Amino acid sequence: MRRLLWAVVPLLLAVACTPSPPPAARGGSAEATGERWRPRPGLTWQWQLSGRLDLSVDAEVYDVDGFTTTAAEVAALHRKGRKAVCYLSAGAWEEFRPDAGDFPKELLGEGNGWEGERWLDIRATARLEPLLAERLDMCRDKGFDAVEPDNTDGYRNRTGFPLTAADQLRFNRLIARLAHERGLAVGLKNDLDQIPELVGDFDFAVNEQCAEYSECERLTPFVKAGKAVFHAEYELPVDRFCARSRALGLSSLLKRYELDAWRRTC
Repeated sequence: MRRLLWAVVPLLLAVACTPSPPPAARGGSAEATGERWRPRPGLTWQWQLSGRLDLSVDAEVYDVDGFTTTAAEVAALHRKGRKAVCYLSAGAWEEFRPDAGDFPKELLGEGNGWEGERWLDIRATARLEPLLAERLDMCRDKGFDAVEPDNTDGYRNRTGFPLTAADQLRFNRLIARLAHERGLAVGLKNDLDQIPELVGDFDFAVNEQCAEYSECERLTPFVKAGKAVFHAEYELPVDRFCARSRALGLSSLLKRYELDAWRRTC
């Protein structure tokens, strides 16, 4: 989830660095090769979750909406030598998704600061697992290489449920397992406090605003493990974070909150 600035920017509703050589085999899905993708530090990336998908951006990795992106668009990215990451909300319910009616109402909690979205009671793993599995099946069937599950730090937010760190670890590991069973790489979204426990379960990290909050060093366990960190800032100009991002081995972008095609790279 784009970081919620509860005290400063309530309800934002309107809403990379020097690359390493590309992987030897970039096209096609993990199932085609029998081994899931393992993104390395330094890959360039694009993050677009709104607007008409721009397939012309010069980036090795595209992180795009899993529901609205078509299998044909994923195939087009692969033909261009790109990897495709399937964005999904995992820990929050979205009223505008086609499967919204499948989620039990009693599992819907407080709003998470984005219009039409509410936190989920992630303690109910037995009830949420088949719903998450169906979403990950969609990512696999469309040919995605990886998944970015969002809203995986509910225990640090006002969800309406008494979630604990242990609840979050259990839920996040469930998502990682389900993704891996489908041949998909999986990224840990934000959740900085649990990186030491989860770096071994996830294949890469996705982070928002670690430079603005002086937290980017906390992502070094992923880089040291040879795993990419895809990082975005919204408020800082590139000259305020790119030098440090390069030193830490992060793949960093400046984006707008609506996450349209616009980007500035380090």
